[in-house]
Amino acid sequence: MVAAGNDFIVIKSGSGSIPELARKMCARVYGAGADGLLLIERSKKADIRMRIFNSDGTEAEMCGNGARCAALYSGKRSADIETKAGIIRSRVDGNNVKINLTTPKDIKLDIPIKVEGRRLKVNFLDTGVPHCVIFVEGLDIIDMVAIGRRVRYHKQFAPRGTNVDFVEILSNDSISIRTYERGVEDETLACGTGSVASAVVSAIKLKKEGNVKINVLTAGKEVLKVYLKRQAGRVDDVWLEGKVKKVYEGVYNV
Repeated sequence: MVAAGNDFIVIKSGSGSIPELARKMCARVYGAGADGLLLIERSKKADIRMRIFNSDGTEAEMCGNGARCAALYSGKRSADIETKAGIIRSRVDGNNVKINLTTPKDIKLDIPIKVEGRRLKVNFLDTGVPHCVIFVEGLDIIDMVAIGRRVRYHKQFAPRGTNVDFVEILSNDSISIRTYERGVEDETLACGTGSVASAVVSAIKLKKEGNVKINVLTAGKEVLKVYLKRQAGRVDDVWLEGKVKKVYEGVYNV
């Protein structure tokens, strides 16, 4: 399945070493190839339970575009999805899928860090997984993988590490982003939780209040829509919306 350029292998339940299976299946040449493996299980708290394993075999707490794929996979117009980050609500209308993420937390703005002798001011928040948001100019020409890798492992964000989003503000309601993803250890064509993190920090920086909508142009050139409420300095009721596509079904030989 593909959501805004993030591609996932989706399997129902599983046994054995799932991290090892994820590494092998997600390999671009010797496996099926994917950013991550979504494991769909039964849940006692929600309609389904989703676990997300990155292509390196590590398990993440949540994945925004992965949750949108899980919602479409569920076959329900409205499904609650249990994740390690909490319950995610979803709404499905054809191939358009909208999810309600957990409330962003641990928001810290303008953190000074040093990367290879350069001083940077970065912003941090948790949108189900940790994200570091860096505002730049000339998004297409920066060496974001090299910088992203160093920020991802920076001592400021130890021991969990962080995803790193590079953001350029296009207008009062539109941004463009590129994301270095923890667990993939490279740039991906999109990141759902990263789009949300970038939209939240942008809304704060642009001093937006009330019901806010931010259009997020991803590296894959698809636009994701982020909706949020910001009142009295608090951000909540965050939704992520975009297209999801089921690409193929197959049999993988273990």
